[in-house]
Amino acid sequence: MAVMVRIALLIAASAVLGGCSLLPAGSDRSGAPRSTQSASMPVSGTARQCLAQLDRTGSRYIPLPDRTLGQGCTNFNTVRLSELRGDRASFALANLGPVTCPTANAFAGWARYGVDRAARQILGSPLLRIETMGSYACRNVARSDRRSAHSRAEAIDVAAFVLADGRTVSVLDDWNAGTAEEREFLRVVRGSACKRFGTVLSPDYNADHRDHFHLEVGNGAFCR
Repeated sequence: MAVMVRIALLIAASAVLGGCSLLPAGSDRSGAPRSTQSASMPVSGTARQCLAQLDRTGSRYIPLPDRTLGQGCTNFNTVRLSELRGDRASFALANLGPVTCPTANAFAGWARYGVDRAARQILGSPLLRIETMGSYACRNVARSDRRSAHSRAEAIDVAAFVLADGRTVSVLDDWNAGTAEEREFLRVVRGSACKRFGTVLSPDYNADHRDHFHLEVGNGAFCR
């Protein structure tokens, strides 16, 4: 009888281990997120192509489920970015929430080719981190009754850039009052953003944007 009990316990244990993953979904053996879509999350062909493009940028991200959040606010085809790739190394992101996959692709390209390269060429140091003021927010455009691109996770507000040498270049502090190199850097990265995003707003637009760049995907061509 004891032998039969031990055999039954072994069979039960094997079934439990066979049905469970030793790693959390979306993680590799280091515990870091993989840039892959969960098998349980259905993905359209267009979304799959977008995620494949994001994979090619070397970005690290987690795909998020589609959500209708009410009051005209949505998170469709969104990801949570944790790391972007530069020419020589990766760099981090701060305070960034969900963004649509097309927004993530535009942001990854701008960060690598517009920001990291400008930091090395103009300021003499590679980029370490991009400080943002967030992405998704269920709200209107300021002083209007029109929903903001933030309400669809299609916009990112960028506040500052932290360099590998320890310097921080911020839109608020350095757009007008920084060194000549810092002011040039900020204007170059704004110009680079205008080539990838439909709408780019900076301190030159209005006082609401004195402390950040608003980067918004879309078919527009507004850069100020």
